[in-house]
Amino acid sequence: MADLSGATNVVEILTENARTRGDYPVLAIVPDPSDPATAQWATNEQLDRAARVCAQELLRTCRTGDRVLLLHPNSVEFVVSLLGCFYAGLVPVPSSMPGRYQQDQRRVRGIARDAAVSCVLTSPDEYAEVSTWARTENLDVPVLVPDTDPAAPAEPFTPHLAAPDDLALLQYTSGSTSDPKGSITTHRNLLVNAGNIDTYLPVREGQRYGGWLPNYHDMGLMGHILTPLLTGHGIALMTPTAFLRRPRAWLELVDHFDIGLSAAPNFAFELCLTRVPDEGIENLDLSRWEQTISGSEPVKASVVEAFAERFAPTGLVLEQCTPCYGMAESTLLISTTSGRIPVVLHCDATELEQGRVVPAADGTGRALVSCGEPRDLDAAVVDPATGRALPSGSVGEIWLRGPSVVAGYWLNEEATAATFDQHITGDDSDSGGWMRTGDLGTLVGGELYVTGRLKEMMIVRGRNIYPHDIEHELRQHHEELSDTFGAAVAVPTPDGEGEHLVVMHEVRRRGTDEELARLAARIRNTVAREFGLRADSVMLMRRGAVRRTTSGKIQRSVMRALYTAGELEPLWSDGYRTATAEPALAAARADR
Repeated sequence: MADLSGATNVVEILTENARTRGDYPVLAIVPDPSDPATAQWATNEQLDRAARVCAQELLRTCRTGDRVLLLHPNSVEFVVSLLGCFYAGLVPVPSSMPGRYQQDQRRVRGIARDAAVSCVLTSPDEYAEVSTWARTENLDVPVLVPDTDPAAPAEPFTPHLAAPDDLALLQYTSGSTSDPKGSITTHRNLLVNAGNIDTYLPVREGQRYGGWLPNYHDMGLMGHILTPLLTGHGIALMTPTAFLRRPRAWLELVDHFDIGLSAAPNFAFELCLTRVPDEGIENLDLSRWEQTISGSEPVKASVVEAFAERFAPTGLVLEQCTPCYGMAESTLLISTTSGRIPVVLHCDATELEQGRVVPAADGTGRALVSCGEPRDLDAAVVDPATGRALPSGSVGEIWLRGPSVVAGYWLNEEATAATFDQHITGDDSDSGGWMRTGDLGTLVGGELYVTGRLKEMMIVRGRNIYPHDIEHELRQHHEELSDTFGAAVAVPTPDGEGEHLVVMHEVRRRGTDEELARLAARIRNTVAREFGLRADSVMLMRRGAVRRTTSGKIQRSVMRALYTAGELEPLWSDGYRTATAEPALAAARADR
């Protein structure tokens, strides 16, 4: 583990790395992982020099503490911009690009205005798009492109040295279940998180971190970029687009650049299973991928096991597959396993719906994957309605406290009060300081099992159902749905006395009406057989029709509202529909 204990801010570490390991090639940006010669490299000394020049440029128009919006793909410019803000004592605000779609543009507009940014940094290829967007939004701030390979600074520059609890950056949440909010992340948060990842997810000396995750996503920013910069490991990055276009490229990156730690959500491993052909496994060596991390959304046991089995010929073993749990509000890492076969609990489905984890009598039932022990954090499972702690084996909301938990949400007192500094009801000895995660889960044997999001759990005919379980089972059973996305939601009945189950799912290829009708019937049968439920409506959608956040999470609240307002355009549909929920649609449009 790198010794971060004596540091008070990230700049101390970054400048020391430049001084003592200046010629180390710390960063590789890889346009085509199949051809390592395409990589653009940068050393510690080059990044340090470029960051100093960037900081000097920023301070011509910004003051210490100002926020700077970072709109970059995975690039050298992004890392230089990030470090330049740190060196200048400014607060970087990484974000997705505005893009072509109104949903994405609204999100970036909201971040820019909420953070009251004083400057925008971007990359050369994106400069025209970003400048046009800034003018359209009347964002009267300079748009700059950092020089990634400048000559020596024209004048000496002393980087800003922050205090441990000073604001380091704002991490805006993805907006999967609520409006994006800026997590107030301090220098202490960054150092603690990096140290924990280095300790509990070790890689060999000389190995790199990296992958395709966006640089504004907490797992990409904290896991793939900042942690290796602070702990002395190298980085290799590709773009999300390159992965989605050709999933094998991710595996090539891991192999060709000796990546020991690379993380992705569950859906990425599913894509590799469905879109990497058998011949695509040949000539891959994944034996050194020590931390094959699945996180960001509920980990599926069947996907982890199938991934390890499918890629066993590459040298990958199940012990390398590492379920993790994390979020921006805890900087990143909450809990993890490492170096062991993933632990799976097979639970009685009926008992689980009632909030109890009871082993299935026949060893089947719902499979829950352990995300390991909380790391440098206290964890409790609490009744979300009463705030009372629940015993081991009960399902409730996960609460956390510890040094990696952020200070709150930027300029949002209401959301901060609702989420942070909570007290456990009925425990007079409790000192408070708990953060509500909004995630449901259980603690068994001191390890966390995440079951889903509190706001997304459906109550159908008195039963608690997790939508991602239904979506996953459908993809497992129907080849036409593999490599696509779905949303299972519950909508009110016309009389308001109950809820109907609606299944919306993309299909790989558009078929005839007869073919789609037969597929819908098979979907109904699967839902009935696996969950004992009736799908009141099935809608089959074109690719891309199921709304997702910038990090790939399903926006079920948006899909629910679009369904009830009658604003979806399915390839095929049947069953119950309504157009009586305009207020729900208006609320959900902000839920991005």
